[in-house]
Amino acid sequence: MPSVDESFAHCRRVARARARNFHYSFLLLPKEQKNAMCAIYAFMRYSDDISDDGSPPLENRQKRLDAWRAKLADALAGRFGNDPVLPAFAAAIDRYDIPRSYFTELIDGMQSDLRPAVYRTFDELYRYCYQAASVVGLTTIHVLGFDRPAALQLAEKCGVAFQLTNIMRDVSEDAGLGRVYLPEEDLERFGLSRGEILEGAVKPADERFRQLMEFQWARAERYYQEAAPLLAMVKRRSQPALWAMVALYHGILLRIRSLKYNVLDRRVRLSDWEKTWIVLRALKLRLLGGTPPFPA
Repeated sequence: MPSVDESFAHCRRVARARARNFHYSFLLLPKEQKNAMCAIYAFMRYSDDISDDGSPPLENRQKRLDAWRAKLADALAGRFGNDPVLPAFAAAIDRYDIPRSYFTELIDGMQSDLRPAVYRTFDELYRYCYQAASVVGLTTIHVLGFDRPAALQLAEKCGVAFQLTNIMRDVSEDAGLGRVYLPEEDLERFGLSRGEILEGAVKPADERFRQLMEFQWARAERYYQEAAPLLAMVKRRSQPALWAMVALYHGILLRIRSLKYNVLDRRVRLSDWEKTWIVLRALKLRLLGGTPPFPA
């Protein structure tokens, strides 16, 4: 069985290789918090990889997810086997007293991705956003530290904002996996159908799609703005890291709009230089002190 130190080292390698956005913000944290975030990310990354792996038959992915759920229960009871992630993961959730229910919710969200769901309304999609991303936000603020209970509700909103950004960015990629996360009521509002998205029949210049994305963009932006007070609610030493997380994802949302919502024939992303510039701005905030403003 890997030692806790060996497990943390493995999780740092996973985060460095796979956390294309979040790892930049992890660098702003003290060592103990950075280690915890890397361990939690590695757990969540593996969970997500099971549901996103389109090569094994569905039955195999289901078995892998069931086995991972059982490993979670074992890890919470102090039994890690030879898994390289779980010793560090368990140490992190114990150190920061993170509710265990968040991780079962996450696996429930991955379960729903095995058989792509149809989201009729935004309320139905919201539940998925909570499982896939809000629990990440809630987990994160336990590591960052907070005193006011209101931070929990705002972390939930922040997670929804991040997931809505992902949904807009990944329309084509998700369709390739047989998934459409855009609510059917929204598609119908703008004269589109789930089938058109899945078949790749919608083109970037389609005015219906542009209007649909504009509608989704406004919803995501509203959640970012509603979550903005969270920046002042986490511990002061952690505020620059949270600011960087929000800046990275909000930057993708702004980029989507600047590209006139063309997410169908390109993957919208920030360059490494843009991510580095965000981290440098966050470092400046840490040096100057004070509550950082919402990133624009």
